[in-house]
Amino acid sequence: MKIDIPKISPVLTEKRFTDIFYEEDPILETCQITGAEFTNEVVERVRIYDAVIRNCQFNHTDFSHIELTDVRFENCDLSNVNLTKSSIHRVEFIHCKLVGCEFPESSIGNVSFEDSTLNLATFGNAKLEKVIFQEAVLTNVDFYSCRFKKIEFNRCDLNETNFEATSLKGIDLSSSSFETLTVSLENLRGCKVSPYQAIQFASLIGLVVKD
Repeated sequence: MKIDIPKISPVLTEKRFTDIFYEEDPILETCQITGAEFTNEVVERVRIYDAVIRNCQFNHTDFSHIELTDVRFENCDLSNVNLTKSSIHRVEFIHCKLVGCEFPESSIGNVSFEDSTLNLATFGNAKLEKVIFQEAVLTNVDFYSCRFKKIEFNRCDLNETNFEATSLKGIDLSSSSFETLTVSLENLRGCKVSPYQAIQFASLIGLVVKD
């Protein structure tokens, strides 16, 4: 699946993340931020446009209602960051740590998570459209009552992921791995799985598969 990649300017101004504290309107745009440590902060309704953010730490920061457009995160730690009710469009997360990151009720479109760790992340009631999870670790992730449209899971670890109240129709899980998933038979209808996964699902519903 082809998604829209971030539209990032060829020339970016080097800025510090703390610059948002000196702006009446918390906005960062057309910039590059490297090596920032911005942890345990509360900054709502931040807007970041046309930016590259590298080697930064944002652990335990409240960014609820943030607006991210045309942004690339590289080697960043966003563990336990609150992104509730955020707008995230044309964004790339590459080699990032997002353990326990919160995305509930967010709008996420044309976004890729590449070689990133999202264990225990929550996406409850979020809308995801044209999102690619590429070789991502998604164990114990909560996708409760999400709206999926054109989503790809490519070679991901999905063990113990929760898809309760989320339709997997048209979603291809065949290249990914898991031992158990939480998903209803109704929402599993139309999902694409490998032969081995089909046997796993059969055992989950109590069927005994004989050779």
